[in-house]
Amino acid sequence: MTQRPRMLMCPPTYFEVSYVINPWMARHVDGVHRSRAQAQWDALHALLSARAEVRLIEPAPGLPDMPFTANAGVVLGDTFVPSRFRHAQRKGEEPLFERWFAQQGYTIQALPEGLDFEGAGDALLDRGQSLLWMGYGHRSDAACADILGTMLDIEVIPLRLSDARFYHLDTCFCPLQNGALLYHPAAFDDASRALIEERVPAHRRLAVGADDAAAFACNAVDVNDAVILNRASDALRDGLRGLGYDVIETPLGEFMKSGGSAKCLTLRLDEPR
Repeated sequence: MTQRPRMLMCPPTYFEVSYVINPWMARHVDGVHRSRAQAQWDALHALLSARAEVRLIEPAPGLPDMPFTANAGVVLGDTFVPSRFRHAQRKGEEPLFERWFAQQGYTIQALPEGLDFEGAGDALLDRGQSLLWMGYGHRSDAACADILGTMLDIEVIPLRLSDARFYHLDTCFCPLQNGALLYHPAAFDDASRALIEERVPAHRRLAVGADDAAAFACNAVDVNDAVILNRASDALRDGLRGLGYDVIETPLGEFMKSGGSAKCLTLRLDEPR
């Protein structure tokens, strides 16, 4: 029997767009429909709970982006590397997530002071090889790559993000089970695209076009053979099914107002070494 993955989520009790720290937020300050956001989160939670063990962290007032648990840090085995947020508006989340992981028995390994790092928003484990992909350029510092490699004893490939709309790696890059990859090539510079193409075979790469990327198709959650995402075009659905994945769409438009979708709202807790 396939083991159920473990994930962390945070209820959107205090979710809103009250400041602007990415391009998506600029048009939506005070524009979140609270009850609709809760219903969308509940639907995602139900889909994931049917396939995974979902743990919850208590939300905190004054921290409207805390539901985006992917940004809490990165997990590998029993080690948790906490985020060091670039923007002051999110720094209040840091001690809350650190305390939760310490209470669950994880070993906390902190990055040196003065570095920005935004967790599994920018650090994604490949599903087919022992490799950590790390995005930099908007929220995380490139210098974190070598440090994470040493701390976690894993190869790290840094990828430069070149489009401010795709400010975290997980908004444009989604490693899938069995080594496949869903990604938006235009979000990366030429050198980073070459690194991706060098390490992931062409038949395992599924390139996402501009319309699907703008609908946050790459901000998907893969659970065993299912890919859960906000919305996908017919071509993208066909491409994912051709690679052997079930495609499950669940609307997350209220969270997209803040620049996040399905993947941003989850953090895997059981990434094996």
